[in-house]
Amino acid sequence: MSALEPRPPVSKAEYVYNTLLDDIRNARIPGGTALRAGEVARRLGVSVTPVREALRRLEKDRLIRYEAHHGATVVDLGEEALAEYYGLRAVVEGLGARLAAARVTAGELAELRELHAAMVEDAARGRNDRLGEQSLRFHLRIVDIGGPAFLGAHARAVRNSVPVPAEASLWLARDQVQAQLDAHEGILAALASGDGDAAERVMIEHVRHAGAFRART
Repeated sequence: MSALEPRPPVSKAEYVYNTLLDDIRNARIPGGTALRAGEVARRLGVSVTPVREALRRLEKDRLIRYEAHHGATVVDLGEEALAEYYGLRAVVEGLGARLAAARVTAGELAELRELHAAMVEDAARGRNDRLGEQSLRFHLRIVDIGGPAFLGAHARAVRNSVPVPAEASLWLARDQVQAQLDAHEGILAALASGDGDAAERVMIEHVRHAGAFRART
């Protein structure tokens, strides 16, 4: 679909789901918050029906749970859940990097290098607020290259399962940025040389470092 072609309209349930998902992932709705269908419907200007459908999807995503006498409540994740989250990310994204090393094309490698170069420039100009989203694109693109049939979807499911507030990103910590850019460079070098072992190892270490940083903040 080109940029000039009209996009299909988003359903009300999809709109509610995407709005709540973004609010939860960015901690605008913190863990432990009760989500009342009627209140959400009034805030978003929709009926209760699409809100209930969206809440069912969020329950499947394990981002909310239903409690007696409380209704839907945003899951409040503790240290063990965060450790599991980053452990899962390390496994899935590490495997994606290993597989990508064996199948990445010159065009795909150029795409990844272009994204990395944009991150380096933004970091040099102090635009750290852009780096988290760019890093997400970098990681998911690698997984998509390595495992287009299944891994890409799994990586996104894992990423969506735990809210990571934008302000908690290690990319906002100036003393962390260069080490993370160096890790990306190491991953790119391993992909370019077809070294799956190195690509997986660097990716796993990179993700685990992010987890350790999050646990300290």
